Amino acid sequence: MTISAELRTFNVVLIEPEIPQNTGNIGRTCVATASSLHLVGKMGFEINDKNLKRAGLDYWPHLSWKVHSSFEGWWAEVPNPDRVFFIETTGQRSIWEPRYQKGDWFVFGKETIGLDKTLLQRNEERVFRIPQYGPVRSLNVATAVAITLFEAHRQIVGQ
Repeated sequence: MTISAELRTFNVVLIEPEIPQNTGNIGRTCVATASSLHLVGKMGFEINDKNLKRAGLDYWPHLSWKVHSSFEGWWAEVPNPDRVFFIETTGQRSIWEPRYQKGDWFVFGKETIGLDKTLLQRNEERVFRIPQYGPVRSLNVATAVAITLFEAHRQIVGQ
């Protein structure tokens, strides 16, 4: 049983995910936050991959998810592009700044290279970063999704 549309809070978009364990963990986080998962473009694994299901445990049947063959196909389904937030280490603004709303979309790139630079340039007013204080290049994408979703959830649901 998946979470009904009226109870869903947010949408997580993974562009060409490469690592099944990350996607499985993100799926579990989406279930925990009543969020939907959108997988866009070519993936580095098959949905039936045992690693994906193991990382998602027995929560995968509760996940609301959809596969989109292309970015353009996914983008055409977004009702309000102003509510799309691109999360990338190069963002000039922090994820703490926006006031999130139910139904918002959070977009994350490939584990190895992140989001396409041209895409980021076209949407620079909606590119945000997670503040990092130690000497690391980036966080694991599953960690970044969790931080972003729980901040957005905190804002709309409260503590």
